[in-house]
Amino acid sequence: MRTKLDRIRHTVGFELLGLIILIFGVSKLLDMDTGKIGVLAVLFSIIATVWNYFYNILFDKVMVKRTGHLHKSAKVRVLHAILFEFGLLFITIPIMAWWLNITMIDAFILDLGMVVFYLVYAFVYNLAYDKIFPVPHNKSAAC
Repeated sequence: MRTKLDRIRHTVGFELLGLIILIFGVSKLLDMDTGKIGVLAVLFSIIATVWNYFYNILFDKVMVKRTGHLHKSAKVRVLHAILFEFGLLFITIPIMAWWLNITMIDAFILDLGMVVFYLVYAFVYNLAYDKIFPVPHNKSAAC
């Protein structure tokens, strides 16, 4: 399993790169103020960072318990990303509607767009991260 320091490096890198892409992408795509989108993105990043840290520990522990290893197939990576994103939906939709002064339906649609972005982004980022920083074979380096 991964060390705490490795998990922190993973999470910080994921969030920073995702924030840069999201802030400028959404602002440009929807012609919204970069500052307003930036504040929302940073808030969501904080929420997602905390969730990401604990979610990945839980996911890895369940995976090791069920399979005896941490090798993630493409199917497992897709499941991993989907479960992570749906865990954020119920928190982010009301905050987005309030902050951007849009309806819950509009917030839902915008959030779904962000979910699609992060599903693809999480899959690609985690695949690249595992290739750059492989999981140690020593199971005692866990948590």
